[in-house]
Amino acid sequence: MDEKGFYIEPIARIYTGFPEKFGIPRQSGLVKELTGKIVFEKKYRRPEAVRGLDEFSHIWLIWRFENDASDEFRPTVRPPRLGGNERMGVFATRSPFRPNALGLSCVKLEKTDMSAGDAPVIYVSGIDMLDGTPIIDIKPYIPMADLRPDATEGYTEKTKEHLLEVVFENGTEKILPEDLLAAITGILRNDPRPGYADDPEKIYGLSYAGYDIGFCTDGKTVFVKRANHL
Repeated sequence: MDEKGFYIEPIARIYTGFPEKFGIPRQSGLVKELTGKIVFEKKYRRPEAVRGLDEFSHIWLIWRFENDASDEFRPTVRPPRLGGNERMGVFATRSPFRPNALGLSCVKLEKTDMSAGDAPVIYVSGIDMLDGTPIIDIKPYIPMADLRPDATEGYTEKTKEHLLEVVFENGTEKILPEDLLAAITGILRNDPRPGYADDPEKIYGLSYAGYDIGFCTDGKTVFVKRANHL
């Protein structure tokens, strides 16, 4: 430990279809079709380190937000689902703008590939991370300890149901590969716009897995206007 605090180094990086932050689900598990590939740093690339992991269906990922560094502590933030106007304490949210910029995601473990040249490689789904995000730690999800049926939801109880209808116009759905169509639909259903955005005429651009998606929405239905391969 140095005079500024603990030093933590990434153990791995996760590779996803998101080259930019816009469009990433606000929580893990919201879009089960979104996948990621976890590749360990050489120091931690040891098969025995993941022994027994395949016995679990889900895992926790502790990771670091790629934010601009700032020494200023922001005690309150504006959760997007509250319209971007109401402030909550940073520790009552999962905002990326936090003192140590750490994220926590519960994802489904699809498989562990022990035959790849950079094995072990872990494949997961239900991700909510930028391409190349550093992974700080991996832990198994244990229902007995992690599931709390009697837990209260706070203000998120009012905001959790926010799914939109998605309409692909002008044959845009035919441009997208079948394996990406469900993932992109899931992203759009969860309304990736900022919480304060309410212009139904504005065309937003979303990049995912090498495709540029243009869409607008009236807050109830998403209309896909374009789908181009980058």
